[in-house]
Amino acid sequence: MKKSTYSVAVVGASGLVGAEIVTVLAERQFPLADLRLYASARSAGDEVRCGRLRARIELLEGARFTDTDLVFLAAGEQISAEWVGRATEHGAVVIDCSQLLADDADVPLVVPEVNAADVAGFRSRGAVTSPDAPAIALAVALKPLEVAVGIARLVATTFEPVAGAGRAGLDELQQQTLALMSGQSAEERVFPQRIAFNVLPQVGELLAGGVSRDEQQTIDALRRLLGTPELTASVTRARVPLFFGGAVSANIETTHPLPAAQTRELLHGAPGVLLEDTAAEPRYATPADAVGQDATLVGRIREIPSANAVDLWIAFDNIRKGSAVNAVQIAEILVRDHL
Repeated sequence: MKKSTYSVAVVGASGLVGAEIVTVLAERQFPLADLRLYASARSAGDEVRCGRLRARIELLEGARFTDTDLVFLAAGEQISAEWVGRATEHGAVVIDCSQLLADDADVPLVVPEVNAADVAGFRSRGAVTSPDAPAIALAVALKPLEVAVGIARLVATTFEPVAGAGRAGLDELQQQTLALMSGQSAEERVFPQRIAFNVLPQVGELLAGGVSRDEQQTIDALRRLLGTPELTASVTRARVPLFFGGAVSANIETTHPLPAAQTRELLHGAPGVLLEDTAAEPRYATPADAVGQDATLVGRIREIPSANAVDLWIAFDNIRKGSAVNAVQIAEILVRDHL
């Protein structure tokens, strides 16, 4: 018999993504029977409100997932590696916000506006992965174009905020900014070089050949999400001195001509897309405009007729749709269709 409410756990509940998951569960009125929150000793004991429920954050070391239906893992790959098996062995379904399992063919990688049906594959490993934020934004914007005319090649550059590195990233930007404005030197702990008043063309560890692990991760995720394993893609992920909100500049070469007017038609009303562009008034949304939005904002649409290509500017909230909202949407599909 189908349940009316579900027992949910959030690992990493005091982090940026984990805390936002709790907020989104309340906003979207997820059918909660109870909520269990786990984090480190620093926040253990704190009480959190989620709609009508109140939950106290407990030490992760004492986590037990017996009788838990869904577990959100929002504390990074190292924690996911330790806890995903402990959750699934008790029958809980894991929604992993890290990229630990992103390359595992037995674990669905899902953006609900793009490939919601793939959630059904969770039964193989008892888990679903929510992709990285740039992959989510690109997949939402590119899926209508892929369906209509096909995509042959993608070149994209991301502009990502320090929130992608968690609270430590926020603290480093704040501290470096204050230090430089006071005529002091900026200390670097989280990022490889100074981030304040700077741009770093590196997100993730650099691999042989110069691509970063995170860039390759985004490319691989896009191929899976769009169902285009042969897609030629180049992605440069850059860190910029923003606290929240991100953007992508994308050049998409299509297999058939795609005028700007048709691109606008395809994106207007597309699932998860908020079009910020008209033929009469080319507009665009900034990362600041995207903060707090659950939609992926698309603007500055330009066609390149000689190359069968179109340029897009995409803005997104990396913490909401880029992670927490996408994860909760996956949970909604699970409880609606599978649990």
